[in-house]
Amino acid sequence: MSMTDAFTGLPPRRAACGVLSLADLTPDVLGALARRSVDLYRDPAAHHEPLRGRLVGVVFTRTSTRTRTAFTAGIERLGGRAIGYGPGDLQTNTGESLAHTARTLGLMLDGIVIRTAGSLADMRLLSAESGLPVINAMAAEEHPTQGICDLATILLHRGSLDRVEVLYIGEGNNTATALAQGLSNFAGTRLHLLTPAGFGLPEDVLRTTAARAAGHGGSVIQTHDAASVPDSVEFVYTTRWQTTGTSKPNPDWREVFRPFHVDETFLARTPKALFLHDLPAHCGEEVTGAVLDGTRSIAWSQARMKLYSAMAVLEHAFAGRD
Repeated sequence: MSMTDAFTGLPPRRAACGVLSLADLTPDVLGALARRSVDLYRDPAAHHEPLRGRLVGVVFTRTSTRTRTAFTAGIERLGGRAIGYGPGDLQTNTGESLAHTARTLGLMLDGIVIRTAGSLADMRLLSAESGLPVINAMAAEEHPTQGICDLATILLHRGSLDRVEVLYIGEGNNTATALAQGLSNFAGTRLHLLTPAGFGLPEDVLRTTAARAAGHGGSVIQTHDAASVPDSVEFVYTTRWQTTGTSKPNPDWREVFRPFHVDETFLARTPKALFLHDLPAHCGEEVTGAVLDGTRSIAWSQARMKLYSAMAVLEHAFAGRD
């Protein structure tokens, strides 16, 4: 349990910690998390209940099937207990400040998993004010636990993350950000981002991940030409066009996105590639059912990996802490 100040009753205010952004993690830590995820995927009992006696708050203010189930189940499977909070459960809905809510949670919990459409800065504040490690299960800017799941899925099916070549097609959203932040840490990786004009990766993320990848002998390149598809890629990855909790100002955005959908004809242009999708899918928009459920799709292996990557992240963030 976290210690408190005996006089004020406050939890200690600490530097934000946990798993908040993949940009915070070293290549060694990212590699270890991916490998641990694969180990747990192959043997779910390969642990000694490292969260036994730990109580974790699971705060989800946005809809979720895979991520919420993965973290809630992962906590229980690792020997901990989970307290779930939905979108209307906390007093932040009635005007209490995030800092005051964080302090209260810090007095009673051992860690927090949170998914919102809010900012990464808010999550860092939550961690600092509570004195607890926080796992970012999705923020507006980045979905780092999805990124770890994606790295682990690639590792599972390929055996190495070095020199992998990935094509991401669709909006440069929080999933794309996490993918770029993650892959750019490994030797010789090449990430091609094929995004509609005006819907690409944020410029600062593109710049920093491209520089990091170049430092490891790889690349992160973004283009907007739907006809520009390198046939050498090993994985083709797409996500749904409408990210949870966001909206697009252009009323005709679906027409802008139409050329960026993955059907059997598109996938035929990358003859060796396996198909990834973080789900949920909107078949008929970003992908066809024939691709999603086709012989080259590993989207359901990726979905299964959500649990085991969540367990790896929980173990890393919460086990062995005072």
